[in-house]
Amino acid sequence: MNKGAIFPLFYLPPVEFFAKLKSQEGLLLMEKEEHFPKQTYRNRASIYSANGKLDLVVPVIKGSKNQTKAKDVRISYDFNWQRLHWLSIQASYRNSAFFEFYEDDFAPFYHQRTEFLFDYNESLLKVILKALKLNVVFDYTKDYQSTYPEFIDYRYSIHPKLSSDYESNAYYQVFEDKNGFIPNLSILDLLCSKGPQSLQFL
Repeated sequence: MNKGAIFPLFYLPPVEFFAKLKSQEGLLLMEKEEHFPKQTYRNRASIYSANGKLDLVVPVIKGSKNQTKAKDVRISYDFNWQRLHWLSIQASYRNSAFFEFYEDDFAPFYHQRTEFLFDYNESLLKVILKALKLNVVFDYTKDYQSTYPEFIDYRYSIHPKLSSDYESNAYYQVFEDKNGFIPNLSILDLLCSKGPQSLQFL
C-alpha cells in the first residue's frame, strides 16, 4: 500500500500534474533535494498561442547544471524574460473567458524578481492551488533518494519529452478553431478557459 506520492516542483505545471495531485491520498512530498534536471517542466511551461503550442522557458544562471540542487538554482535576468512571458500569456488568453478573473494574481510574478527558481515555483503553486480551490497539504524531502518504494513517484514521469498516459477531456480553447484541441497544457490554459469549474474538470 502506498504511503503517498512525491512530486517535482514545476513552473506553471501542466494539467496532468494537478489531476495527479487531486487524486492522491496520504502524504504528499515536494522534491527539494534533487539535482536540477534540464529540459523539464521545472523551468518551462506550455501555453496555447495563436500559432499553436508555445513553450515558455525560465532561464537559469549558467552553472545550474546537474550538480546543482533544485533548491539552489538561481533565475537569470540577463534578458527580460518576464516581460516576454507576460506578453505571451496576455496575447494567448486575453480573449479567454476567465483571464481577467486571475490576471491580478499572476501579474506580480512577471514584474517582481525572485532569486531562486524553487521559491518562484513554490509561490506560483500556492496561487494556483488557491485559484483551483484545491486544498492539499504537502511536505518537502529532507534529502535526495533515487527511489521511494512506498510512494508513487511523479518526479520523472511528468515530462515534456515523454508521452503521457494522462487522458484529458476536451474543453474550449481560444485558438482551437485554428489548431484543434491541445491537451495537457499549463494549468493556466485550463483556468483561463474553465475558471471556477477547473477543479471539477480535473
